[in-house]
Amino acid sequence: MAPLTMAVGARVAVQKLLDEGFDFDVIDAHYYYPDGVAAAILAKYFKKPFTVTARGTDLNLIPQYTLPRRMMQWASNRAKASIGVCSALVDVLRGWNIPPDRLHVMRNGVDLARFKPVPQNEMRSELGLTGSPLLISVGYLIERKGHHIAIEALANLLHTYPQARLIIVGDGEERERLALLSKTLGVQNCVTFTGALPNVDLCRWYSAADVMILASSREGWANVLLESMACGTPVVAARIWGTPEVVADDVAGRLVDQRDGKAFATAISALLSTYPDRAKVRAYAEQFSWQSTTEAQLALFRHITNDQKSSPNA
Repeated sequence: MAPLTMAVGARVAVQKLLDEGFDFDVIDAHYYYPDGVAAAILAKYFKKPFTVTARGTDLNLIPQYTLPRRMMQWASNRAKASIGVCSALVDVLRGWNIPPDRLHVMRNGVDLARFKPVPQNEMRSELGLTGSPLLISVGYLIERKGHHIAIEALANLLHTYPQARLIIVGDGEERERLALLSKTLGVQNCVTFTGALPNVDLCRWYSAADVMILASSREGWANVLLESMACGTPVVAARIWGTPEVVADDVAGRLVDQRDGKAFATAISALLSTYPDRAKVRAYAEQFSWQSTTEAQLALFRHITNDQKSSPNA
């Protein structure tokens, strides 16, 4: 029911805009379900073209359910363009027999002004952090984000790096279980839970860390990877979906094929043994500014608008 109720609710707001004299050319939806399906319904009602951007779980999980998958496929056949934030997501759309000229990869970028390196020692002192190496894992405290794997990796690393410490940034339903795991593994004194933090504050925490860990089981294009790199901190991440497209060079970090603590600890040790210059990590991240994605979006919207004007019944 979610796509239908979303469309019905939005229709009133859209109609009000039109009644007030504001017209628009394209409906741009993000997340294929329910938003993309709702956009398809609205586009049909208002006789407007629409685009949909797939971002992750909408294509790597929800299509397992028959009715939502059929609804998404119906929407994809009507969309003027289907966009994926990584090639892996577009490959799913390609399997739905969408015409190639309607498929586009437009990756996420990173705010290079918000996320930038600040002196590591200064940040550690300011935040009261110690440890070497200092690891950080950022995201909602839910199972699929893999914070438990980061804790297990820390337990494995302590044999070689007795001063290693882990910061977990985020809040969620797994908080108590993760705290219990830390205690069970005997690393509770080496793990810090910060709770949820404003996005604008994350720069300080990334900059203080030596390595950012992302052990998720599902990600389309994880923003935390580029945020960390933009602050000069390399990453160790699971080799899933769009992540290999983000971590495409050793200067950015390491990819892990197996999602367990031992494998992550091994990858972290390998990264530390040939630790990249933090300025080079930042330089790597700079190629992922939002500018190229913005230009690609604008070009696509202009193309769709021009086609619509030349073929009003399309």
